Amino acid sequence: MKKSVAILIINYKSTAMLSRCVEGIAVQGCAPLSIMILDNGNEDPIPGDYSDRFPSVQFHKSEKNIGFAAGNNLLLQHASDCEWIALVNPDAFLHPDWLEKMISAAMANPEYYFFASRLVQAANHEIIDGEGDTMHASGLVWREGHGKDASGGATQPREIFSPCAAAALYRRDAFESVGGFDEDFFCYLEDVDLGFRLRLAGYRCLLVPDAIAFHIGSATTGGQHGDFAVYHGHRNLVWTYVKNMPGALFWLLLPLHIALNIVTIIWFSLHGQGVVILKAKWDALCGMRRVWEKRRNIQRTRSVSIGEIWRVLDKRFLPLELQFWRRCL
Repeated sequence: MKKSVAILIINYKSTAMLSRCVEGIAVQGCAPLSIMILDNGNEDPIPGDYSDRFPSVQFHKSEKNIGFAAGNNLLLQHASDCEWIALVNPDAFLHPDWLEKMISAAMANPEYYFFASRLVQAANHEIIDGEGDTMHASGLVWREGHGKDASGGATQPREIFSPCAAAALYRRDAFESVGGFDEDFFCYLEDVDLGFRLRLAGYRCLLVPDAIAFHIGSATTGGQHGDFAVYHGHRNLVWTYVKNMPGALFWLLLPLHIALNIVTIIWFSLHGQGVVILKAKWDALCGMRRVWEKRRNIQRTRSVSIGEIWRVLDKRFLPLELQFWRRCL
């Protein structure tokens, strides 16, 4: 029996890519229940003929840009009677069998509740953009396999920390049970924060390497190293660690997390982004009272052991060093 799926898309300054994205969804072999698009405070609004071209799409509008996190939470309120939600970015173009592969993996692996797909660079299909997200013990996060040759990627499904929400699948009941996205994040790392909270609630994530999406990445936010991405990414990195790292691990790993932040500040300052990285860390600290209250609620309802979280964290030194420079260069 086919499972009902709602596909959610947040459109912000991405109308030029949106048509290709939706065309890729429309030809999926496993038809979703609904496709929902939020026109999110756009300066380039969706053309009026989209409703005629894509009659199965439901369009919603926000007069201001409310961010990726709040946008998806809003769309989900309109997605009734779906068991699964698929998040797809406008700059992610799905292979025709992407949804079929994802749902098949979900049916074959009922012990998993959220699923990552393989992201391949849209400009070069020989290069991996990411195979899910890795959380290091320091709090550093990266897309696994980013920049590597696609021939050397994963060949079999395997457990990972969390998916990149550019093209991911979630059980709706699990997504809602942890409160959806944290809207204070606005964008960047909101998917890792969600994945961490799902982990703490006892849900596991599976990479489905034969479900492929071609991804541009940071197409509307000035690039991975633009001020917007640096600010939100490095502010939210602190919040993700503080909210979610459980119990003794929080205190044990805190010196490593502080060291990571110090090195980050020095690096970006030496490369002309001192103001933005200092603002990111200052605003992270200014929001700490609210974040700490969220932490109390999250840790109070945690259902997995500290050992289970330790198991899924990346604890190697060399990958930490390499991934830090890769993120910064």
